[in-house]
Amino acid sequence: MWWIYALLSAFFAALTAILAKIGIKGVDSNLATAIRTVVILVLAWGIVYFRGGLDQIGLLTRTNLVFLGLSGVATGLSWIFYFRALQLGQVSQVAPVDKLSVALAILLSVVFLGEKLTWHTGLGAALIISGTLVLIF
Repeated sequence: MWWIYALLSAFFAALTAILAKIGIKGVDSNLATAIRTVVILVLAWGIVYFRGGLDQIGLLTRTNLVFLGLSGVATGLSWIFYFRALQLGQVSQVAPVDKLSVALAILLSVVFLGEKLTWHTGLGAALIISGTLVLIF
């Protein structure tokens, strides 16, 4: 079932690039990122509220909060750079380079989380990196 959510994530990420490219025309990329963030904030808290997840806030540990906070900082920086790249470049170049994050996540998961690097995963990461290089040059 996880792969259905992953495919939906990929679809909406692709749609994000197209909609963002249209939306940032003539607008400061940081302002565009801030607007996008407010929309996501309202959407995310709305989902938590309507699905009854607010009662779990008390279950969060200090570690949860620190690492979720750091993840939020990383996400924010990613969006800021992504929107600026979209403003300066073509979606057909920026989006694939952004997806280099998949190969980087694989590498970081091995280094920091101790996940096993199978030959399938290694080959997939190498192909992503190769494809990214083809699109850059």
